[in-house]
Amino acid sequence: MRTVSPPTPLHRGPSVAPSFWLSVALALGPTVGPALAAFAALHTPHAAATTERAQAPAKKAKPARNGGPTYAHHPAAQAWGDALAQRQGLDPLAVRAALAQARKLPQVQQLVLPPTLPTAKNWTAYRARFIEPVRIRAGLAFWDAHANLLARAEAETGVPARLVVGVLGVETLYGRHMGRWRVLDALATLAFDFPTQHPRAEARQRYFEGELGHFLTQTLRAGIDPSEPSGSYAGAMGLPQFMPGSVAQFAVDFDGDGRIDLTHSVADAIGSVAHYFKAFGWQPGLPTHHAVQLDPQRADLDTLLTPDILPTFSAQRLTQLGATPDDVHHSGRLALIELHNGDPTRGAPGAQYVAGTDNFYAVTRYNWSSYYALAVIELGETIEHLRQGKAAPASLADSPTTKP
Repeated sequence: MRTVSPPTPLHRGPSVAPSFWLSVALALGPTVGPALAAFAALHTPHAAATTERAQAPAKKAKPARNGGPTYAHHPAAQAWGDALAQRQGLDPLAVRAALAQARKLPQVQQLVLPPTLPTAKNWTAYRARFIEPVRIRAGLAFWDAHANLLARAEAETGVPARLVVGVLGVETLYGRHMGRWRVLDALATLAFDFPTQHPRAEARQRYFEGELGHFLTQTLRAGIDPSEPSGSYAGAMGLPQFMPGSVAQFAVDFDGDGRIDLTHSVADAIGSVAHYFKAFGWQPGLPTHHAVQLDPQRADLDTLLTPDILPTFSAQRLTQLGATPDDVHHSGRLALIELHNGDPTRGAPGAQYVAGTDNFYAVTRYNWSSYYALAVIELGETIEHLRQGKAAPASLADSPTTKP
């Protein structure tokens, strides 16, 4: 397995159609348009490569709903594009042409804002969204269909098949829901018009500028029309919902066809998820978490919860602070993971707890949420047990968490 550098394409398709460049020439106006039309003529493909594999047709990117203006005449966007082209060795006309096709999406601006009235976290309700019959049946079918690939990924990376199956099930229901937003529109909107009322607007805008840069670099070098790929409203793509930056750092060509395609190639998706966790320090054989019992008379929750999900305490120290893991001989560090079940002031049951290991922390590098991590883990474990003819395992978070 190898880490892929940014120049490696996500998917190598045919050259961008000249009609793309000609349509953009009109959008850019008389100053740049004639030069771009000439550029289009020079980039007309003469023949399709005979060695390209047949691809399943991707769902068409979702048309912009209530889309605003394009970025064809947005000075900051065009200056940013010129700088990207110089930095990455891209044709500046191609970058400008791509940005001319991008539309500002007000709906995306709203979707990235925190909720006005946050709802209380509820592990029981969250878990029920993912550990449910439709996803479990789909996971069993996916594992049966791709058992050899999953086994090879586990052998090469040490990341268990159940974890890969859990991620792909939670993220996209094994490719059924990969998103239909045009990635170009979503990333351009968040790079150039990130909502200023967001509490971390400046940092998030910088992040999306970087993601847009990765996306344009990958698509233009691969000969893809940047307006074609679709994904989430935040720009995540494919079965594993990788952001373009993650494609650059962690995606792998697991089917060996010379290109990376996380949308059409199940092999690449499986290998890339496994490689991602290996890169973040997955330790083969180490559990992700342990059941834990709290002693209400001694539990020092302030101290125990201060590190959040970062493993910090030895099993002995955890026990001294009033939280005893079921494996008191665990040799690594642990974190006390708190899972709320609604608003306790409105009669909701108390929180549940598990002791997370370094592998639990590795899972949270995919999505920085302990609720997400545990849902991925438990979906994969449930599918694995049922595939082996065993009863679905109980959630360790359902174990008694306080001593009588």
